[in-house]
Amino acid sequence: VQLVESGGGLVQPGGSLRLSCAASGFTFSNYGMRWYRQAPGKERESVVGISSAGGILNYLDSVKGRFTISRDNAKNTVYLQMNSLKPEDTAVYYCSVHKGVRLWGQGTQVTVSS
Repeated sequence: VQLVESGGGLVQPGGSLRLSCAASGFTFSNYGMRWYRQAPGKERESVVGISSAGGILNYLDSVKGRFTISRDNAKNTVYLQMNSLKPEDTAVYYCSVHKGVRLWGQGTQVTVSS
């Protein structure tokens, strides 16, 4: 199993980023996927999940209305569109799949700062 995140970077408050997670090594369309994030000095938290069929699972309250998860099963990729970014969104963002155990990508850094 390999999960490779991309799309992070430095953005000003109010800006947007789209994260991607390319998956391989398993039948992507059969599994729900989830984005997590971990800010410095804080525990990793779940941001949002998406079922294998595209149903949205549990947005973190602080990102509701600003972040959107989606998936493209033909491309084995899950996305996180992040709008109206705030400094408190600064974190390393990870995509994850649960296959008996929870598996993680290497993460992509998102920094929101002026």
